[in-house]
Amino acid sequence: MHAHCPNCRIKYEREQGYFVGAIYVNYAATVLIAMPGYFVVDSLLGWPLSWQLTLWLGFCVLFPILFFRHSRSLWLSLHYFFNPVERNS
Repeated sequence: MHAHCPNCRIKYEREQGYFVGAIYVNYAATVLIAMPGYFVVDSLLGWPLSWQLTLWLGFCVLFPILFFRHSRSLWLSLHYFFNPVERNS
């Protein structure tokens, strides 16, 4: 991850523990996709439970790893949305 934004030079890296909220964002995104996904796949395809568990277990392992950078970015953008940086021109 870059230390600063290449355009505006805002510092990305924060104090230790700052990005714990990003873990919650990552978890929420995983759950919000996997739970409805299970019911949609079950109703449309009617797969056996073992196939469904294999599919969604794999998803719940891989998706958070692939979504990690995005969840950090979302957490940081929420911070700047609610606490904007004031610039003196």
